Order: sequence, then C-alpha cells, then structure tokens
Amino acid sequence: MDNLSRRSILIALPTLFALAAAAEEKRLALKGYDPVSYFTEGRPEQGSAEYQAAFDDATYWFKNADHRATFVSDPDHYAPQFRGYCTVTLSHGQKYEADPEAWAIADGKLYVFGAKEAVPIFQAQTAGIIEKASDNWAKLRNTP
Repeated sequence: MDNLSRRSILIALPTLFALAAAAEEKRLALKGYDPVSYFTEGRPEQGSAEYQAAFDDATYWFKNADHRATFVSDPDHYAPQFRGYCTVTLSHGQKYEADPEAWAIADGKLYVFGAKEAVPIFQAQTAGIIEKASDNWAKLRNTP
C-alpha cells in the first residue's frame, strides 16, 4: 500500500504542476501586438514574447524593452480599454475578441474593435458607445 501511494504521487505530480501552470497563464491581449506602438508609432506593431508584462488579467507583448518599460510605468494609459475586447460589441452586451488592426484613440485611450468597419461607427458615436460598453463591461468583465 505504501508503494502504491508513493507511485500515485509521483505520477500525479507532473499533472498537478501542469494544471497549476495553465491556471496562471493569462490571456494574450491584442493578439500579441504592442499596445505602446499605437501611441508612439501611430500604428499597431507586432510584439515579442521576449518583452512581456502582465496587467489586468492579461499578458501584453512589446516590440522592445523600451516599450515594455513605458507600459509598465503607466499601464492604465497604454493598455486598451476593456482588456482589448471589442468596444462596439460590448456596447451591445456581448464580449468579442478584437482585431488589433481595428482601433482608435479617443481622449488619450486606446479602443479596439472586432472589425475595421466598426471604427467609423465608433468615431460617429464615441461617447454613447463608450458609456454603453462601460456599463456592460461591469457585467461581462469576468465572463469567459
């Protein structure tokens, strides 16, 4: 019986470690695009896993160490609103992964959308969409 218990533990340990590691992994925001580049370069640029930081239950990638340091010094400024989910879809009460190529900066904040066609809709109704998305985000934030 004693050998069986030891063997069971030795077999189960790798599984437990794998489950713990998976639980600690955070969602990759912006599909790996560098959030700082929207502000500094005026366009989205692909980041690298080599330069990453966690914020607000998501992982962000950066194109270089300087961009990572910039983000870490003020993540509230550089992180996309609504953790990088589509702002327009949130305004309609649904959570949808955004396309990092569909974006706008309004009042110094980065907003991303599910498709490029949503950008002009957002620009025409910015305040209303942000208000509705914010109300719905409070309900949908912790849903899958």
